[in-house]
Amino acid sequence: MSEELVQKLKTALSTVADPHMGVSIVEMGLVTGIEVDEEAKTAKITITPTNPGCMSAANMAMQARTAAESLDEIDKAEILVEGHMMADAICDMVNK
Repeated sequence: MSEELVQKLKTALSTVADPHMGVSIVEMGLVTGIEVDEEAKTAKITITPTNPGCMSAANMAMQARTAAESLDEIDKAEILVEGHMMADAICDMVNK
């Protein structure tokens, strides 16, 4: 996995802000994992909200997917939300 591509993903994900805090999800430490398959042009990004009932988790996850897929190097991003009471439903919705 290329560290350069991981950094590009972090930069792209930095454009996604927690709407309540106004701070990027990267800066807040909500992006807890990034895996890249450069050959398949895919990324798997793990987001862990600070609050298990965060009302903005789905919105942030969708924005993260859009931001990741905006890179030429990534055709498909999968977002995994962990530690949220609706994690499974959010993942299903975001990764359709």
